[in-house]
Formats: sequence, C-alpha cells, structure tokens
Amino acid sequence: MSRRHLPPLTSLRAFEAASRHLNYERAGDELAVTASAVGQQVKTLEAWLQRPLFTRLPSKGIALTPLGQRYATSISQILDQLDEATARALRPDTANILTVSTMPSFALSWLIPRLGVLKQRHPELEVRISVSMHLTDFAREDVDIAIRYGEGAYTGLHSELLMTETFFPVCNAALLDDPDRPLREPSDLRHHTLLHELAEGIPKYVTWPQWLAYAGVDDIDASHGPRFSHTFLALQAASSGQGIALATSALIGDYLEAGRLVRPFPQQLPGAYQYYVVCPEAVAERPAIAAFRRWIHEEAAQHATLR
Repeated sequence: MSRRHLPPLTSLRAFEAASRHLNYERAGDELAVTASAVGQQVKTLEAWLQRPLFTRLPSKGIALTPLGQRYATSISQILDQLDEATARALRPDTANILTVSTMPSFALSWLIPRLGVLKQRHPELEVRISVSMHLTDFAREDVDIAIRYGEGAYTGLHSELLMTETFFPVCNAALLDDPDRPLREPSDLRHHTLLHELAEGIPKYVTWPQWLAYAGVDDIDASHGPRFSHTFLALQAASSGQGIALATSALIGDYLEAGRLVRPFPQQLPGAYQYYVVCPEAVAERPAIAAFRRWIHEEAAQHATLR
C-alpha cells in the first residue's frame, strides 16, 4: 500500500464542524476551542489543499464553496466511521456477547421462542435482546446486529433478506361455527368486530382497508374496532374471541399450530416491507455475528416451509 497523503486530523475536524454550523463560534463551542482557532485550522486545511472551502460573506458569515460542500459530505461520513471504529475498539473484549436489536412483536412472537435452539447449537454465545421501534444507529448504540422491517436499502450496512411477509385474517375457531354470524367468505366480516394494529410510522403497512380491497370487499366500514399497539396484543384479543385480527405470516407464532387461532379465508396479501438482517459491513464476518446470521437464516427457512 502506498503512503497515504492526508491533511491534519485537527484541521479536518474543525472544517467538518464549521461546515455543519456555518459559524466558527458555534463550531468552536462544539470542539471546546475558540472561534479564531477554528478559523486558523480551516485556513491550514485550505492551504494544504490549495483550494478554498468557504466563501467569506460581507455579513461576516461563511458559506461553503461547491468543492467545500462535496468535501464536507465525504469528511462527515469518514469521521462517523472513525468514531464508530474507535467506540468499538474501546469496548471490553466481548467476543461471545451478541446484542440483537429488533421490534417488540418480532422478538416476542418469532425470535425469543427460537433462542433455545441457538443456545443448543452455540452454547458459547451470550445473546442479549434489545427491543425498539426505531432504526438502530450502530455508531452510537451498543448493538451488534439488528432485524429490521423495511425495503432493504440500508446505506453503508450489510443487509440480507430474512423473510417475506403476507397478511391474512385470523380468529378463534368458535367464530367459524357461529350460527348467527357464519364466516364463509370475506364479505361476512361485516358481522364481526375487526381488531386493528396501530402502525404509526410505517406508511405501507397492510391494514384492514387494504386487505378488504384485495379480497374484493368494498362495502365494509373498517374504521371501527379496538386498536392495539403491537401485533401480539391483537392476536391475543383474537384468540380470546374478541374479534377478527389481521395477522402476518412472520408474527403469527404458534397460534395456528396450537389451534388457538384459525384462518377463515385463504386470501393473503403480500406486504410492502420484509424482514432483513442488518449489521455494519466491517463486522459481518465476526465469528459470533456470522454464527447468528447462519442460524437465523436456517430458522427462517424452516419457518417458511411451515407456512
């Protein structure tokens, strides 16, 4: 490898902060130095590059030049990567400890019931489950790998499709034999309570109106009925006979196999989002992470054959 030709790191940090704030004083506050020190470091970098990065405005403000804008974007990404690498290097040696982040419903309905199999196969791994609805920030959170629900485009991360998802109604078996309100076809849902899952922040999540339209039913008001913050809550309500829930193939758990819920109709609508295994590219082949990735893909493949 040829010798790297790099400008001073102190100058890069000063420039990056100034490019975000467009103000030397605020950049200095962030870096715990004076505004003049920031200005001097920026001048040093401009001299090193032999290119102007800022335009000095008559109002004594600053604006990035076109080159400065492009350079600032690249430098910000590089400093974020350096911050992540440093944070990981400073952590204690926890080679066999694996922190997995995922959504509450996926953890409860799919992941946790299978962890015993992982423990049998890899007794050396100590798995920690963290649940959250927000996207994992690997640079700032103590998370090794995440199961994300989306479209799979995660810039700068290693992303693998874990499983697809379909949506279908489920109910307590007793409702199928209700003589006054039979469930023979989707239009019969008008006689039953629809249970809803709140899908705030997930714009393409399949809800009752979409499924009814897919099934060719256009005369049912799907705006009424109890609402639940998580899938497993709606499924529990359905299993106790409180109404019809819209389940997903990924989160139905063992409700169908155990007979606690049944599918009254065969129609199932594919979802717009799928489940992905995501981690930083730099650690994808770390032994603990690679072992977890292999195991979870095998479990997902087995789950798909049972659907």
